[in-house]
Amino acid sequence: MFVDDVVPVAADPDVALFVARTEGPADRTLLVVHGGPDWDHSYLREPLVELAGRYRLVLPDLRGCGRSTQGLADEQYTPDAVVADLRALLEELGVERADVLGFSYGGLIAQRLALTAPERVRGLVVASSSVLPVPANAFDGWAERDRRTGAEARVWSNPSAEGAELTRAAAVAGAEANVWRAEALPEYLRRLEEARFSAEWAKPWRAGTLPSPRCENAVERLAALNIPVLLLHGRQDMTFPAELAEHAAELIPSARAVVLDEAGHMAHVDQPTAWLRAIEEFLEQD
Repeated sequence: MFVDDVVPVAADPDVALFVARTEGPADRTLLVVHGGPDWDHSYLREPLVELAGRYRLVLPDLRGCGRSTQGLADEQYTPDAVVADLRALLEELGVERADVLGFSYGGLIAQRLALTAPERVRGLVVASSSVLPVPANAFDGWAERDRRTGAEARVWSNPSAEGAELTRAAAVAGAEANVWRAEALPEYLRRLEEARFSAEWAKPWRAGTLPSPRCENAVERLAALNIPVLLLHGRQDMTFPAELAEHAAELIPSARAVVLDEAGHMAHVDQPTAWLRAIEEFLEQD
C-alpha cells in the first residue's frame, strides 16, 4: 500500500528524506510527523494505512532518523531545520496545502510548521502531544506512572550505553509506560522490533544544546490562525497529561479535544479504531 521514495529537501548541507506515501488525491494530503525524534515513521503506519486512497498519506523520516540523511553536524538537528525540510517536501511533492498530523515530539514540530507556514496547513492534528507547556508537577502522586517509567529512566542513566541501540533499548524499556492496555503490548513490541532507531538527535539533547521545539505563546498564535485543530490524546498518557489537551481546546476556539479512555501515550496502539475514527471525522469536516 505504501510506496517508498527518497526526496531531496536541502542542499546546504545535502539532506534527503525517506518518505512512505500512498495513492490519493493531492488536495487531500495528510502529512504525518513522527516523534522520537530518533525513531522512524513506521510505528504510525497502522492504523493510518486504512485512510489510503481516500487521502494521500505522506510519512517521512525526519532528518537524522530512519532511512533519511544522517551524519550531520549536531547544530543541523534543530526544530527549525526540520520545519524547513517539511516545507520543501510539500513543495517537491506538489502539495499546496495539507492536513498535518504530528505525534508526540512531532506534534510540537507540526505546530511550528503551522505557525511558520500557515498557508501550507489546512488542518492540524496534535496527537499525544501538547500545545500547553507541561508543568513540572504534572504527574505528582501518580504511583502507577512512577512504576512504569522507571525502567526507561534506568536505561537513559546508564553512562556506558550509546548509539542507536541505546535508543532502541530505551523504547523497549518504556513500552509499558507508553501502552496502557496489557493486551496491546505485544503488538507495540512488534512495531518496535521493526522500527529503525538512530541516535543523531540524542547527541545534542544529552549535551544540552538541542533547541526546544515548543513555540512561545502557541495557544494564542494557533487561536489567531483559526484553522481546525484536533487534540487527540490517551487518558492515561504518561508523557503529556491529557488534561492539557482538554484545557487547550477551551482556549482555542477552532480546536476540539478527543481523549480516549484506556489509552496511553501510544493511543493509536491502545485504541486504534477509536483513534482512527477521530481523525476521519476531523478530516471529513476540515
